[in-house]
Amino acid sequence: MRYSARPPKRHWPKRLIVAASLCLLAVIVATGIVRHIYFQDLKPVNSASQEVKLITIPSGSSADAIGKQLQSARLIRSAWAFKLYISSKNVRDQLEAGTYAFEQSQSVAEIVAQLTHGKVATDLVTILPAQRLNQIRATLLNYGFKSADVDAALNPASYPNNPALVDKPSSASLEGYLYPDSYQKIVGTRPQEIISEALKALHTKLTPDIRAAFAHEGLSTYQGITLASIVEQEVSTQTDRAQAAQVFLTRLSRGMPLGSDVTAYYGAILAGQRPSVTYDSPYNTLLHTGLPPTPISNVNASSLQAVAHPAATDYLYFVTGDDGVTHFSHTLEEHQAATAQYCHKLCEQ
Repeated sequence: MRYSARPPKRHWPKRLIVAASLCLLAVIVATGIVRHIYFQDLKPVNSASQEVKLITIPSGSSADAIGKQLQSARLIRSAWAFKLYISSKNVRDQLEAGTYAFEQSQSVAEIVAQLTHGKVATDLVTILPAQRLNQIRATLLNYGFKSADVDAALNPASYPNNPALVDKPSSASLEGYLYPDSYQKIVGTRPQEIISEALKALHTKLTPDIRAAFAHEGLSTYQGITLASIVEQEVSTQTDRAQAAQVFLTRLSRGMPLGSDVTAYYGAILAGQRPSVTYDSPYNTLLHTGLPPTPISNVNASSLQAVAHPAATDYLYFVTGDDGVTHFSHTLEEHQAATAQYCHKLCEQ
């Protein structure tokens, strides 16, 4: 007789089968509910709304922070759904900082597409260093601002309580006061707001230390800015600027003409003439002693620092060669020799 080695069949209790089936059904139902909520939360907050909201996403913001910011602004229904969506699309690291124009009628997919493609609602208005006021005016016009609005923005009377202007003579323009930098331009930005930011930036650079140092050199803040604008255009490196500032301050203290070509050029340009060292104007420091009447361009922090803290040298002359290197001299003979050796093309202009 043969006996089978097959084990006896195991019979699951009916209660366990029912419980497992109910759990599986609950998971399926819960999954369905979560999916329904998720897809609902991806829809626009208000499909009929045409209101535009400007949202600035700071640099370095996490996906969680961005989601909460958008939910708080009522631009998305759920920060959770936003995070899940960007994870599913693998675009978490592609979200870009900036100022965006969003509407409540946009879905999460549309908002994320905007964020990942950097379709910001801003432009950068860039004011370059060593720019004259008329050049800055042209820059603002090139950004699409209206002529009348730009002229109003460049009127010092538009900023009666601006702290950057407390030392400016009442009759002086904003020449020299618009700090070179890039400023955000969003939908609806007026040129006056750009100029306000530029004035604010200059004010932060005119620290109590800078103002006190100007006074120590016998300069008012306005005169300090004026001399810094000359240094700004004459030389480019910080070391050279400090030494150039020393040359000019020494010449001022001795009653010598500053002898700056760039001031002469400015006077000629202001009169509608070609830049020339021979054009006689109050700005021509080759012909007249003292500082020019006003700054001749805007200034960087390095030029302000150079005038406030000039080099501890005793030069009286300098010339920038064709190679861009500035050569400093103690005597006129040394200066003439350096000019003959290093400056050919530039000194013929």
